[in-house]
Order: sequence, then structure tokens, then C-alpha cells
Amino acid sequence: MDGCDYMKIFEFSNGDELHHYKKALVVTFCDERKVLSTGPDNGGLRTDLKAVFNVDINPGAGMGCVMRGETYEKHMDNIAMEDLGLNPTECTGLCTAASMENVSIKTLRFDAFSPFSVTAIVTAGIEHNGGRVGDKAGWHECGEEFREINPGTINILLYIDADLDDGTLVRSLITCTEAKVAAIQELQVQSCSSRGIATGSGTDGVIVISNPKSKIRLTNAGKNSKLGEYIGRTVMEAIKEALSLQSDLNPRSQHDIIRRLGRFGVTEDNLWAYYIEQKTGKMTRAEFMDRLDHKRKESRLVTNASLYAYLLDQLDWRLLEMEEVWEAAGDLILCSGMKGQCSEDINLRDIPEAQTMDKEGTIQRLVNQYMDGLTDILEE
Repeated sequence: MDGCDYMKIFEFSNGDELHHYKKALVVTFCDERKVLSTGPDNGGLRTDLKAVFNVDINPGAGMGCVMRGETYEKHMDNIAMEDLGLNPTECTGLCTAASMENVSIKTLRFDAFSPFSVTAIVTAGIEHNGGRVGDKAGWHECGEEFREINPGTINILLYIDADLDDGTLVRSLITCTEAKVAAIQELQVQSCSSRGIATGSGTDGVIVISNPKSKIRLTNAGKNSKLGEYIGRTVMEAIKEALSLQSDLNPRSQHDIIRRLGRFGVTEDNLWAYYIEQKTGKMTRAEFMDRLDHKRKESRLVTNASLYAYLLDQLDWRLLEMEEVWEAAGDLILCSGMKGQCSEDINLRDIPEAQTMDKEGTIQRLVNQYMDGLTDILEE
């Protein structure tokens, strides 16, 4: 997209249009549509809306988002009316700090019997607000008070050109959410609130639109149906592209030992602190970081770091016992070219602290073992 204030960037098969207007994406309807929205303004199931939108409220680098109303709903109403020229009673929207310039639009059309189309329009950021469902919350709702939005949101406008009943529309939202989680898991994005793999950001939003005027009526959006398949494929592809466009989050950038083990504490700062406390400390921080930069994407190290992280996850999820993980971790340390003991040489009974170590202690011990081996390599 170029820098125009107003531009049509997509037209749906039924005549509805997607416009890039100022810092928003706006879908306008030319007829009655059924809308299911998680937005604060006119959220829920509606059949009387004329438009939906996704808006970037980021004022600029280093500046906080400014609320333009006493509540989230009033804030969005003011944006709709003052910035987008929309009647607040006839639209619903989502907000984000991601740029509309980095939108991803993916469409699939099923052209056999009962033809229909699915279009996913996605903006995405997650690295500063990613979380795993069940993570400890950061705040609790209190009346109509609205807390400042952390940067990082995955917003999805899911447009289905077919007539869906209410239940199928809701099922579409479930399938869409599963697709989002799958895309994030495949990228191994870490939670910012725990050591888990993220399942989304803390402020994600979805708006699903269906066309009650379509001659094609679909009643199933589960994974076994063609509609469910197309929802999954478009949403997953669009999320991955949007994350890459917004923050260079993609398989290439994730091919990095810090990206794979950072959620367990293997970070640049922690590695440096470990080196200073446990090693000779002859390198300056600049020298240390330079050597780390030359090693962090090395194929063998990334491969084994990925397996090491998965071992720690298996222990965290209680799918493997402590002794099984400890032994396998020792083999991976050796395979990475680090100093250590192979599984045949490891006996937990010979390690005094292992007798009283719980899951948390074991994970931390294994993390320290990895940092010890990695800092040895960097000293060579």
C-alpha cells in the first residue's frame, strides 16, 4: 500500500469493499451482513451494522496510546465518528498498535458444488504482549476503567461469503482461534508472562462476517468441514505473514538459540551474568556479544537448542520424568559440542541435590547446565 489517505485495497465477490483509510482498515457493506465481533462497540452478534474496522492507535515510537473516551467503548465510538466518518451505532471495530501497512490479506475460494470464499484480513504483533492462556493476569477489570493497551495485538477480520446460521458463525470463531494458536505454535513464539509457548497476545480481537444474502448456506465450520479447512488455512497463512511484516517474526528470525531458549532464561543478559559469575571473565561484554552473535544461529546449536527446549517442556507438562529428561539433556549437551556427560554416565543418585530437587529446581539446573556449556564454547 502507498501513503494515500484513502484507498480501496480489496473487493469481495458480493460487492463489499475493504478500504485503507488514514490509520484504519474499513470493510463497508453494500447489503445486510451478519457480524460476530469481540469489539467493545456493538460487540456480539449483530445484523444491523454497515461497516467493521481495525484501527492503529499507536501515536508513534516511544509514545503511549492516548484514550479518547472514558471507556474503551467510547474511545472506539469517537474514532469511528471523528476519524473514519462512521456512525458509531452502525459499526464495530478493533484497535491495535500494529501498522495497517503491514496487513496480510489471504483468500481461498471453493468453486465446486456449493461455492463460497473465505478471506482473512490480519494485522499482528505479539513479541511484547504475547501470552499463554492461563498465564498469571496483569490486571483485573474494575467498573468501566480501561487500562492502557500493551503493544502487540493479533486482530483478525474473517469474511465468509456464505450464509451461516448463528451456531456456525460462533463455530467459525472457534476454528479461527485454533488457527491463530497453531500459527503461533509453529513459530515457537514465547509468552512474555511465563516460560510457555504463547497462544496469542493479551489483547487479540476477531470480527467474523457472513453473508445472509448468499445462495450458499453452510452449517458446519469445524475442522472436518471444507469451510473449517479454509478458515484454518487463510488465518494461519495471514497471521504468519502479518507477524513477519510487522516485527520480522518468521522461521528465519526464529532460527536462533536465544529465541528457542529465551523463555527459559537463556537470554543475552543472563548469559553475560553467568559468564561473569562462573567463568574467567576475560572477555569484555562487546567481545562476548560478538562471539554470541556468531554462534547463535549456527545450525547444530539451533537444532539441539530446539530439542533441549522441548525436553524442558515435556518435564513442565509432566510427560517425561525428571530422570528421563536429565539423561537426554546430557546427550544433547554433548551433541552440541559442549562439555558434559552422556546418559550412560549420569546417575541422579550421585548428585546429592537431585534427591530433593523439584520440577522447578530441575529445570533451572538444566538451564544452568546449558548456559555453562554455551559460555564454554564462547570462551574457546
